[in-house]
Amino acid sequence: MTQPDNEPNAASFDVTQLVPNNGKYTTIPDTKFSASKTFGIDMDWEVPGFLNDKNPNIPKIDETYQFDPTTTKAILAGFTHNSRVMIQGYHGTGKSTHIEQVAARLNWACVRINLDSHISRLDLLGKDMITLQEGKQITEYKQGLLPWALQNPVALVFDEYDAGRPDVMFVIQRVLEAEGRLTLLDQNTVIRPHPAFRLFATTNTIGLGDSTGLYHGTQQINQGQMDRWNIVAVLNYLSHDDEVGVMLAKNPEMKTADQKEEISAMVQLATLTREGFKNGDISTVMSPRTVLSWIENTNIFQDRDEAFKFSFLNKCDEMEHTIISEYYQRCFGTTLSK
Repeated sequence: MTQPDNEPNAASFDVTQLVPNNGKYTTIPDTKFSASKTFGIDMDWEVPGFLNDKNPNIPKIDETYQFDPTTTKAILAGFTHNSRVMIQGYHGTGKSTHIEQVAARLNWACVRINLDSHISRLDLLGKDMITLQEGKQITEYKQGLLPWALQNPVALVFDEYDAGRPDVMFVIQRVLEAEGRLTLLDQNTVIRPHPAFRLFATTNTIGLGDSTGLYHGTQQINQGQMDRWNIVAVLNYLSHDDEVGVMLAKNPEMKTADQKEEISAMVQLATLTREGFKNGDISTVMSPRTVLSWIENTNIFQDRDEAFKFSFLNKCDEMEHTIISEYYQRCFGTTLSK
C-alpha cells in the first residue's frame, strides 16, 4: 500500500535540474510491456514504456505492492491512449502510489504535485525572479512545473486535486484535452505537449465537495473541468485477506502463526472502523497506512495496546473511545488497557 512520500514543492522547483538528459535515455516510448505479465491482471494489452531506467524521476519499484485490477486498467489506459485519468477514494487506499508503481514498471518518469492552498498559478506556470549574474542582479523568467512537464516524457500527478484553488484549476483546465496546448501570455509562447506527457489526478471526493466532514479544505470542482477527465476510477480498500497479505509482505520478519493471526486481527479492527464510519458511528477511519504504523509501533514499543493508542486511538474523539474499545475487544478478545 502507501507509505509517506515527499511530494515536490512547485514553488521551490528548479525545473532545469529535474531531468538532466544529456543523451542518457530516450524521450519516446521504445518498448512494450505485457499487462498480464507485468501487473498480474487478466488483460492482453501491450502497454508502451521505456527500456532505459536511468531517468532520475522514475519511481522505485515496490515489489510488495498489490495492484487493484480495475484501477490498474484505468491507469494503463492513461499511459497507452493518453487519456486523462482521475482516481478517487478514501485516504490511505494507495491512489498516488498506484500511479507511481505503474510508472515504475513502465520506466516512465513520474512527478507529483500536492495541490494545497499555497500553490498558485505562478508556481505552476512560472514567474520572473531576481538572479545574480556576474555579480549583478537581473530579472529572469523561471519556468514553472506545468510547462516543464508538458514538454517532457513525464507522468504528472496532481494529488489532492479537489483542494486546488479556483485560479489554479482554470490553469490546469487548459491542458486537460489530449492535445491541450498551454499559452503563456507573459512569454508570448504556445507550448505543445510532448508525445509522452501524461496527466493524472487523485482526489478524496468526486468533485462535489465534502459532505462527510472528513476532508476539510476540499472544494467543488467545476463540472466543465470534471467533464474533461476521460476516465474516473474509484479505488476502495482491499479485501481482508489481500490487506493482510500486504502487511505480511511489508513485514516479512513476522512469520509465526501467532504474528500472522495478530496482523489479521489488526486488519479486522481497521475494517470495523471503516464500517463504523460509513454507518456514522465514528468519525475517524483506520487506513492501511495506519495499520502499517500500528505494526511498526508495536515492534518499537513491544506493546500492542500502547502502539494502538499512538497510531490511532489518540487521533479519535474521546466520545468515540468506548466504541473503538468495543471493536478492539471483538478482534482481540481482550479489553484495551487504560
